[in-house]
Amino acid sequence: MPTEELYGAYNFLLEVQGITPEARTIIGGFKAMSGMDSETEVIEFKQGNDRVVRKKPGRTTYANIVLERGFTRSDDLWLWRKNIEDGLIDRRSGTVTVLDQDLTTVVAVYNFFEGWPCKWYVPEMKSDASEMAIEKIEIAVEKVERAQ
Repeated sequence: MPTEELYGAYNFLLEVQGITPEARTIIGGFKAMSGMDSETEVIEFKQGNDRVVRKKPGRTTYANIVLERGFTRSDDLWLWRKNIEDGLIDRRSGTVTVLDQDLTTVVAVYNFFEGWPCKWYVPEMKSDASEMAIEKIEIAVEKVERAQ
């Protein structure tokens, strides 16, 4: 019986609608992406003399997506965040594509919808450190789905 192929967590691409002049484009090399989680509340109820508590699904919520990348001159994500800070509702859709080791074969595609940057983390600077400056952005989303 063949072993199922496992994929690394380091080959992924992020696309966000409207970050650059193209309608949808890959926006950089990210160090990490987390938070594409969903959770459905559990509604418990009893019926008449039923001694068993029944459960049914309630509303589903989606966690915020957290992106980390090395700090560069690019201000594409910051400008999107600035729109929100200035009171402009700027919701965008995007895609995270997981790739195989060959960097061309698509393993999975996750789409997010109605996203907007709700938090911005300026890189921590330390004069005695030798590590890379990492910026983070947190994107609130209303829905995530696996498209492939």
